[in-house]
Amino acid sequence: MFARLLGFAAAVLLLLLPLQPSWAIMNHSQQVLVNADFSNQDLRGDTFNLANLREANLSGSDLEGSTLFGAKLHDANLSNTNLRDSTLDSAIFDGTDLTNAVLEDAFAFNTRFKNVTITGADFTNVPLRGDALTTLCEVAEGTNPITGRNTADSLGCS
Repeated sequence: MFARLLGFAAAVLLLLLPLQPSWAIMNHSQQVLVNADFSNQDLRGDTFNLANLREANLSGSDLEGSTLFGAKLHDANLSNTNLRDSTLDSAIFDGTDLTNAVLEDAFAFNTRFKNVTITGADFTNVPLRGDALTTLCEVAEGTNPITGRNTADSLGCS
């Protein structure tokens, strides 16, 4: 009898405790987020599909596993971001700052890059179209402070 009562009390206690995840996935798809400040935030797994992130500040944020499919990132700041395993396909990076960003294992095959800053960025295992690779190799320089990889080497520039 005591064991049942104790089990019931434990079950009630668990139901009353507020259970919150350490991070919650947010959907920002198709939103106009011009000049938005997402700097230094935990955005792991968040979705920004087709979002307008013109001049947005995502610097220092953790975007691991996030989806930015078709996002417009004109003049956005993604310096010092973690973009590992992110989906960047069809996104537009124009004037975007990717200084010291880690893009390891991100998917970016149809991504457009124009006038980007990639000093110290790590593109290890990122599939890129030939024209994008040519554009990035022209400006590749530096070594990523997190992974220790040279930007040009991570792109496979020759």
